[in-house]
Amino acid sequence: MTVPASAYPANYFVVESNSNFQELLGKDLQRTSLVNFWAPWAEPCKQMNEVVLELAKKYPDLLVLQVHAEDLPDITESFEVEAVPSFVILRGHTLLDRISGADAPALTAALAQHTRVAPAAQSATSRAPAPAFDEKRAEETPEQLNERLRRLMNQDKVVLFMKGEPDAPRCGFSRQTVALLREQKVPFSHFDILTDESVRQGLKTLNNWPTFPQLIVNGELVGGLDIVREMVESGEFQEILAQ
Repeated sequence: MTVPASAYPANYFVVESNSNFQELLGKDLQRTSLVNFWAPWAEPCKQMNEVVLELAKKYPDLLVLQVHAEDLPDITESFEVEAVPSFVILRGHTLLDRISGADAPALTAALAQHTRVAPAAQSATSRAPAPAFDEKRAEETPEQLNERLRRLMNQDKVVLFMKGEPDAPRCGFSRQTVALLREQKVPFSHFDILTDESVRQGLKTLNNWPTFPQLIVNGELVGGLDIVREMVESGEFQEILAQ
């Protein structure tokens, strides 16, 4: 059984294992829980961890579970978490809501909907709200989407389609790919596929490649992290860049 650190409220737990996670969730199947999937290398996670801690204090009846996404992959995959930070709100084992990204207003609003708080409690955040849905993008034809994807793929000699930004990646594979490119001193442009679901799904089809990141060189897919790493080690990657 995890014992919360003295600095944390009594409803805040750092999950240590799969069994620990199930034990904590199973204690009260009527209790609302917030599961925070995070990683220490992601700067947005550090910011949101502070928000989560304040929310734990604000909602004493809420069970708050901190899950290191990469150390506990079985839990992470079971909730289909693809990027950090990500948040799941449960009642027992029933999914109530999920929030992806460092969106403190959305997380705060979701918890206000699903939990109770004492009238005197207050909470504030300076985080900007998530961008509104772009209806024009939803009207794109497949041909228009492919044309836009081609333009994005050719915006520079090397383009990385990743989760997050190079200085704030939101998955370990994206982080490692950025580090690899920087180690090789390769200039590159990037596109955060988490900001545009049409691009995210369209690239999977166009490039016949189901995962991200995707590295594009000279307008063509090179591959993901493992392939790029192998090509760097063999010298093939530098040959492609020189073309």
